[in-house]
Amino acid sequence: MTRALELAARGRCGASPNPMVGAVVLDSAGRLAGEGWHATYGGPHAEVVALKNADQAARGGTLYVTLEPCAHQGKTPPCVDAIVSAGVRRVVFAHRDPTVTASGGAERLRAEGIEVREGPGAEQARSLNRRWLRWARHKRPWVTVKAAISLDGRVATNTGHSQWITGETARARSLELREEHDAILVGIGTVLADNPRLTRRLGLNPVSGWRRVVLDSRLCLPSDAEVVRSEPAAVLVAHTPQAPEDDRQRLIDLGVGLIEVSEDEFGRVDIGALLGELAQREVSALLVEGGPTVHGSFADQDLVDEVVFFLAPFFIGGEGLPAVAGKGIPTLELARRLRFEAVRRHGDDLEINAVRPEDEDVHGVG
Repeated sequence: MTRALELAARGRCGASPNPMVGAVVLDSAGRLAGEGWHATYGGPHAEVVALKNADQAARGGTLYVTLEPCAHQGKTPPCVDAIVSAGVRRVVFAHRDPTVTASGGAERLRAEGIEVREGPGAEQARSLNRRWLRWARHKRPWVTVKAAISLDGRVATNTGHSQWITGETARARSLELREEHDAILVGIGTVLADNPRLTRRLGLNPVSGWRRVVLDSRLCLPSDAEVVRSEPAAVLVAHTPQAPEDDRQRLIDLGVGLIEVSEDEFGRVDIGALLGELAQREVSALLVEGGPTVHGSFADQDLVDEVVFFLAPFFIGGEGLPAVAGKGIPTLELARRLRFEAVRRHGDDLEINAVRPEDEDVHGVG
């Protein structure tokens, strides 16, 4: 199972919005016969790849897989059919599939007379797929807030100057995060200030469907913005019912997708409602690269699952812009405390990663 988990992690850039899954086949004598992982969304599942590699050696053998084999016809046939056809005697999986459509594989296999065991590697498998599990069980994307900050927590000077806070190595790692997520989200303020493209450009993820989401309550997005000029069909602009009809039509004519969302108390796009809309569009992991106001909106509604801050070794000081604004909290007892998970060095900068400790509850650990 340890090897199957290692294989599953290879799908980090490509499997989503499906889970990362790895599989290992041993022959009847306990020798390695085949391996596989789910590499790309819409491609063959890990079990199918491993069984194909094992060929006839799988008959009478054991299949180790990090997720309960699926029992439904989706983009690919049910994995339980391939397992039964291969003549596998025993299946060991790490944790159950929580979805209504794909679960039930264990029962199907037992009904076919195959020995099934559940549990080894469950905690590691759930941690690996926590982004997908948030989406599958709670019908909203896993939200990662990312920012480059100074030692005093600023993302820009008081004049708005922010390029570049971190060095090239940290910026390259920052771009990797886009390859691991299904969509990126920014506010209209970031678009007007920086005119970013918001594209994937490292070539690590072979799956099309990368979404670029802009929060733009009144549809102020310029027609010549870079995010519109480069692949407008991949852009989703979230707006409120108050957005002018002529601007709606202007952006539709450019090929941009629109999502009308209810207003929050400030007359802006309601973040919680938007996440529900994105979940329906198969966005299971959302990377938020907004400014202080956008980050504050997510924090105020307790919708941040993960934080990745790239910390540069200098001060900005003065009236520089903070990483997170919003309403904030009146007392420290009300703070959402995250759990530090990792600190990595990239050149002169640090990557600091923290997650909400409740992810164990989200994943059903207890």
